[in-house]
Amino acid sequence: MASKRRPGESVKPEKKRKRKRSCEEPAELCSVLEDQQVKQTVREAWGQKTACTQGDLELDCHPFPHCIIRNFLSNESFVENLQRELLQLNFHEKSNDLYKFKQSDDLKKRTEPHIAGLRSALFGRFRSWLGEVLGVELEATVDISCAKYEYTDVLLCHDDELEGRRVAFILYLVPPWEDSDGGTLDLYTTDSNFQPESIVKSLVPSLNTLVLFEVSPVSFHQVSEVLTEDKCRLSLSGWFHGPSLERPPRHIEASVPRSLHLPRDETLLMEWVNPMYMDISYQEQIQEEFEENSEIQLKDFLQEEKFREVREALRLSQIQWTKRGPPNKRCYEAASLDTLPQCLSECLELLRSEAFFLLLSNFTGLRLHYLCPADDEDEDEDEEKKDIQDGEATGSSSEPSSANTSREKEPSIPVCCGEVRRWAPGGYTLLHDAEAAQAEYALDLVLPFCGADWQSEFGGFTCYVANEEDEELLTVYPEDNSLALVYRDKETLKFVKHVNHKSLSESADSSTRRAFYDFSFVYYE
Repeated sequence: MASKRRPGESVKPEKKRKRKRSCEEPAELCSVLEDQQVKQTVREAWGQKTACTQGDLELDCHPFPHCIIRNFLSNESFVENLQRELLQLNFHEKSNDLYKFKQSDDLKKRTEPHIAGLRSALFGRFRSWLGEVLGVELEATVDISCAKYEYTDVLLCHDDELEGRRVAFILYLVPPWEDSDGGTLDLYTTDSNFQPESIVKSLVPSLNTLVLFEVSPVSFHQVSEVLTEDKCRLSLSGWFHGPSLERPPRHIEASVPRSLHLPRDETLLMEWVNPMYMDISYQEQIQEEFEENSEIQLKDFLQEEKFREVREALRLSQIQWTKRGPPNKRCYEAASLDTLPQCLSECLELLRSEAFFLLLSNFTGLRLHYLCPADDEDEDEDEEKKDIQDGEATGSSSEPSSANTSREKEPSIPVCCGEVRRWAPGGYTLLHDAEAAQAEYALDLVLPFCGADWQSEFGGFTCYVANEEDEELLTVYPEDNSLALVYRDKETLKFVKHVNHKSLSESADSSTRRAFYDFSFVYYE
């Protein structure tokens, strides 16, 4: 078709589009990944769950299949430049029940040459290689970030389970690292219920080493606490996405047994409790504050002589301490009750006594004793009076119907459960799904024996959070002889923050562990 041009109109030559130059620096991967025979050997070994070693690549299947590839990036200068780019990123403090470390923003769209180059290699060539080894089609989804673990940072026991995650990976970019520096990747065995039991293998971080494993019902692992004060455990980590492995039904733990109060009168209170807390007018002040805040700490709660006696008895060697787990839910020691010295047994008896239930009712306004009226009794009385008045006005009967009477609920019986706990470095409790599903209204009591020099930076404090929310509602720090009472509803969960190695004794023998103790009880109306 002929084209027409206006008179005098000139034809301008078309400008050539300049191709946008990529700033990406190509990443060369370990040569062992190019060997077809190696790939076939690793594929067969992974499928048969047997160990194999091929040059810089090592596959081990205990306690679950994991692969270690040393010298993952073949160019040393690339590794150095990658480290430099990563350390210039913005990092954000991450801290909750499960972890404490610093994490970068998502690296999915970062344009730094070496970060972009590694990302392309990982989720391009290496993803294809890994998919062939596993016999699974892995998605192109990019899921990668950078983490810095420094002194006392930690990531506690978990299995990485999340819909779509198929393979987890970690690329270490660390200075020379020793086992004594902490920060190891610890792998757990599991029991017949697919719950983690004990650490059987610890991988020490090594520069330019990639570790990967399938996310499965048994892939429980942790990053142990970093113990060195002058090194940074820098790593890149993320997941390759694909079809998730089938998971068994979630194991449900047996409920902790609850008990009724012991028939003990107020003589026991007089022997143990600071006299000021026995004053009725002071109890009313405490109740007023508790009803406003749903929590209170009562300092110097035990009489000084009793407090000192209990504190000394907690350190006696006759007490047998049992580790409480599993580690994906908790890690601390509980005293075997039949090995307790007499004064500790008496203290437990105090906290379970009928007189103490009544004292707690006076402190909190909760119905933990039959002498304490239910919150709604006054309202019920007002309603009943109103019904009678209305009945008199209309001439109707004021007697309740038998149907209404049959629907009245029987009053619940107050119960409690409790234990004596020892918290050493490495102790913690975690939030978990089963706890959220079984949450109910309860009064928490903690009576610590921690020493006057216990500091909040050591950990061991109790955090209360709203279910499925990150924001902390309340933090209760352990304080010698300070009785902490917290009332929580069905949407409130709690955890004890990991006790770190700052809590070690500063004596000449640095291996001496400093532990603190507490009596922990839960009361139900």
